[in-house]
Amino acid sequence: MRIALLSDVHANLPALEAVLAGIDALGIESVYHLGDLVGYAPWPNETVRLIRERAIPGVAGNYDSTVATDHDHCGCKYEDEYQAELSHQSFEWTCANTEVDAKAFLGQLPFRLDIRPAGGHGSGMRVCLVHGTPTLNTVYWTEDRSDSFCRKMAERARLSAGDLIAFGHTHKPWHRELDGIHFVNTGSVGRPKDGDSRAGYVVLDLSTDVPVVQFHRVDYDVDRAAEAITESTLPDAFAEYLRTGGQALRAPGDA
Repeated sequence: MRIALLSDVHANLPALEAVLAGIDALGIESVYHLGDLVGYAPWPNETVRLIRERAIPGVAGNYDSTVATDHDHCGCKYEDEYQAELSHQSFEWTCANTEVDAKAFLGQLPFRLDIRPAGGHGSGMRVCLVHGTPTLNTVYWTEDRSDSFCRKMAERARLSAGDLIAFGHTHKPWHRELDGIHFVNTGSVGRPKDGDSRAGYVVLDLSTDVPVVQFHRVDYDVDRAAEAITESTLPDAFAEYLRTGGQALRAPGDA
């Protein structure tokens, strides 16, 4: 059994289309998303529509749950005041331009999904899907988190040896095995932050007792996404951010 996991599309429709085409080419039928379907790019409604048309189940990211409820902020972490201001502009734009039906869909996404590849009638591997952590979808589970943090999250999720937990939110992919539990950050489809502008997703091969984690990157029409951003009233800086794989959000005048 193989399943594909994608996260943090952030309304980047060309990136999502490219990822789904790549998944289709691999012949994988089971696809799940790990949240943050909207924000930062100008296709929130089209992105939600495509996810719904493809009947892709998934969980609520912090952007999804806050846009759905018209919260006062997205719950994001900022590196500096300039990035904070840009993020606030993105959130306001997304709330104003996401249709009522799309917000309703985002608001109905569950916080967590559990998959039992061998079926729920007996013991076996469990795949737990969340956006940030099993406690909150706003907490960043970065690769430099300690083993003790990972163990704490595994305990909160009631995981045991042989299980796997997958999440996104940081936009940087990584994989660690600890005490027989696999921790997988799926990276980002629509807004990578690791210096690689290509869209990313993960394929899990669950055909054996030990899961095989495969990270995939695919090219997409970054120029189409960047030009659509500059043609909208979203901050132009988001366009260069996509082109550089998350390396170019500096205030005007900064070196």
